[in-house]
Amino acid sequence: MKKTRKVSIMALIFVVIMTLLLSGCSQGSKQASTDTQGSSQPAAQKIKVAFVYVGPVGDFGYTYAQDQGRKYLEANMKNVETTYVENIAETADCERVFTELAQKGNNIIIGTSYGYMDYMVDVSKKFPNVVFEHCSGYKTTDNLGTYFNRDYQARFLTGMVAGKYTKSNVLGFVAPFGTPEVIRNIDAFTLGAQSINPKVQVKVVWTNSWNDPGTEKTAANSLIDAGADVLAMHVDSPTFAQTAQDRGVLAIGHDSDMSKFAPNSILVGDVSNWGPYFVQVVKDVMNKTWKPTQYLGGIKDGGVIDITPFSSKVDKDFQATVNAKRQDIIDGKFDPFQGPVYDQSGNVKIKDGDKATDQMLLSVDWFVKGVVGTIPKS
Repeated sequence: MKKTRKVSIMALIFVVIMTLLLSGCSQGSKQASTDTQGSSQPAAQKIKVAFVYVGPVGDFGYTYAQDQGRKYLEANMKNVETTYVENIAETADCERVFTELAQKGNNIIIGTSYGYMDYMVDVSKKFPNVVFEHCSGYKTTDNLGTYFNRDYQARFLTGMVAGKYTKSNVLGFVAPFGTPEVIRNIDAFTLGAQSINPKVQVKVVWTNSWNDPGTEKTAANSLIDAGADVLAMHVDSPTFAQTAQDRGVLAIGHDSDMSKFAPNSILVGDVSNWGPYFVQVVKDVMNKTWKPTQYLGGIKDGGVIDITPFSSKVDKDFQATVNAKRQDIIDGKFDPFQGPVYDQSGNVKIKDGDKATDQMLLSVDWFVKGVVGTIPKS
């Protein structure tokens, strides 16, 4: 009896051991299968891209255009995860925001306003493994590049339209700050208008803000009261155009197609398309080919800057005239800042046969002849 029990116990132990061994082999095979599948089809690591906006994404102007670029990036690159922070002032507070975004593990941080420049320079030096891109600035570091478009090309073309359709020969321009970006756009707009109508003057009113619809409305009304019958701007909302429509004058849009906000007022506008550039930045970072360049894309570069469709108020023959000039810009036959170009005092700034260098355009601090107003310190 004892012998039989001993045999039974031994058999039970054998069964338990074999069960454990088979179970271990089964789990090991399952893990090996998972590992093999993982190595043959590795999960792509997400590239984290953070955007910092000076205004709200719903301004339907500058920040809206930048955010459309962010959405384009997400739609066209599935291994990208984006976030954004809006309404960040160009003060020391933005340095805190850039720092926090870097600490949170973002691979690429994009600052979209000129006033972020020095803060981004400082933060980039503290986080050498993060790629920084700054819109409209001119300073770079080993891991900070700049990007912008040759918006002045489109501004010249829209200025042509304004010069054609003004009856008072006075154009109004609502401007935020006296930065090179704003100044060159006012200059290009003026040169375009004068190429059609040499009698044109462009009056400038400053708002001291990128996005302040109330102040923009006041500025627009003051320009209309001063005789302007076509308004343009370099601020962020369509308020100026709505004011123009309410007052029965015309307008030129900026950064996005604003015609839906003032269909009886807007003749044409310039529009920015940042998405393809953002995609290229991410690809360069992934391929380890990214370098801190100073990108300036023109109309010929995939629509990073261009003009919107014309209003029906712009006659077909004149549309053809503007489009012919647009093609000359694309072909390199014409440059909005080709000489001779004179400043407000009549001094030659660009000689006949020359054209402005990128360095001049990125640091321009003078108005062309025909602009009425002074440049505030920025």
